[in-house]
Amino acid sequence: MKQLIDKLYETSALTPAEYKELIEHRNPELSEYLFEKARAVRIKNYGHDVYIRGLIEFSNYCRNDCYYCGIRRSNHKAERYRLTKEQILECCLIGYDLGFRTFVLQGGEDGFFTDEKMVDIISSIKTDFPDCAITISFGEKSYESYKAFFDAGAERYLLRHETASADHYGRLHPKSLTLDKRKQCLYDLKEIGYQVGCGFMVGSPYQTIDCLVEDLLFIKELKPHMVGIGPFIPHHGTPFADKEAGTLELTLFLLGIIRLMLPSVLLPATTALGTIHPKGRELGILAGANVVMPNLSPKSARQKYLLYDNKICTGDEAAECRYCMEKRLESIGYKVVVARGDHKSFK
Repeated sequence: MKQLIDKLYETSALTPAEYKELIEHRNPELSEYLFEKARAVRIKNYGHDVYIRGLIEFSNYCRNDCYYCGIRRSNHKAERYRLTKEQILECCLIGYDLGFRTFVLQGGEDGFFTDEKMVDIISSIKTDFPDCAITISFGEKSYESYKAFFDAGAERYLLRHETASADHYGRLHPKSLTLDKRKQCLYDLKEIGYQVGCGFMVGSPYQTIDCLVEDLLFIKELKPHMVGIGPFIPHHGTPFADKEAGTLELTLFLLGIIRLMLPSVLLPATTALGTIHPKGRELGILAGANVVMPNLSPKSARQKYLLYDNKICTGDEAAECRYCMEKRLESIGYKVVVARGDHKSFK
């Protein structure tokens, strides 16, 4: 199996059969070999720097009913909220003083936030913080909406594809949502000129190794600038409440593979990783990741933006999250940098 990792390290690609073989036959020794290679590639591209993104969860209203998500439309027990433009700008100000130079506006697909409102918010952030990057994570929109956000100053867009298998996609979502539409959105975003992020859940219900191979092949085809993956964690208010969570072990292995596939990709060690293991985010960095996303949302909002159960850091102040992360990364030989942290192709 090590020869497959060597091939991936040297060529950044494997055949579908080879990806499947590598995932099927993984073991602790093979994982460590993969992580060594992944670290070498990320250090070659980004050194020991870790980019921090300030996450602002601005609305937990959502028109969709995805079966895995805690803020799905049918979860009537979710305590809904929306941040005002003034609250969002306050989060940015707090974040800026803490060294954040990227703000990530994340929300459910909430029709209250029209294109006009979003353009106003984006342009206001850009006016107040001209040296900062703006990332949007706001679901499926029209080409025209994406273009309006981009023209207002948003540079990056995160839109997880969730799974690249159409059959699997249909088992995770209601019929109103399709993989074809999700993929089209990602290609629209690339065409407009965004730094684009896709990603998937590891260990989601009905996922097979063949599904994971399809994910890797789609990511290779799309060539995104960012890839966000994290373990599936069930939420008590969804149809998947009793399903098993994804594992730390497989998530880390796939992070290592993705780093070798896309050597200069921006790869987050996600909050979900930190939720399933106390040192999950540190282990993610050691598996090849180079981004972390501490939360800048008001404390009152954090406990309501629950996509899954037991989410960490919901009671911390923004400064606590920031400095806690810095100490954690220093303990493994990495450092938080005050920078926008663009993909290398955009510098």
